[in-house]
Amino acid sequence: MRRRAPAAVVCAAALLLAGCATAAGERPGADGRGQSPAQASSDVRGPDRGGLPPVVDHVRTRDRVVFLTYDDGAERDPRFVGLVRDRRLPVSMFLTDSVVGPGYGHFARLRAVGASVQNHTLDHPALRGLPYAGQRAEICGQQHKLRTRFGILPRLFRPPYGTYDTTTLRAAADCGIRAVVLWRASLDPGGALTYTRGKPGLRPGDIVSVPSGEPASLTLTERTVRLLREIEARGLRVGRLEDYL
Repeated sequence: MRRRAPAAVVCAAALLLAGCATAAGERPGADGRGQSPAQASSDVRGPDRGGLPPVVDHVRTRDRVVFLTYDDGAERDPRFVGLVRDRRLPVSMFLTDSVVGPGYGHFARLRAVGASVQNHTLDHPALRGLPYAGQRAEICGQQHKLRTRFGILPRLFRPPYGTYDTTTLRAAADCGIRAVVLWRASLDPGGALTYTRGKPGLRPGDIVSVPSGEPASLTLTERTVRLLREIEARGLRVGRLEDYL
């Protein structure tokens, strides 16, 4: 999550020069998550193309771990902080500045009990097809915001809706990103898991996405507790994604 200070200065300068991307780009699919299932055809892609960051939806490991990742930052259930603390859950929070708004204090509390904070752009556009300057502004701009708020420079990035192209990877690399994180499993608002590829059922190394901002019959805490029961029933535990990438 850290990079030398000069790189962060370059990123901040790039934000001021490039401005914010306002084009909507590609529309997400009907499921609201874009076309990531089609893109997530292998565990890791790269970094074999000019130093671009790898794209991962599953980590190859013999450890019996899965990784819980939470998107956007719209849901700020205060009980979730207690759950993360009490269960010592090393979850990863991918934050979008325009969604979090004035709610960064909630995520500071989550960081204090063991969660990590990662990059999910400034304004949540579908990045694929946008020009380099716009994509870099979205990614570097959020790097700058998170460094200002928390004193960190995240090294993981999740593109909104899971859509990306080579330009996204170039911009991410130039903003200090070490890996682009997708998901093999996603938790729906009702607490059920859906899978982007492969056989259904959690397996070691799976990255699980928990989106926010969708109408849900269960709170974030309730959905997470249900997910933890399934994880434990399969003899798995929650791992810290940053330790494996």
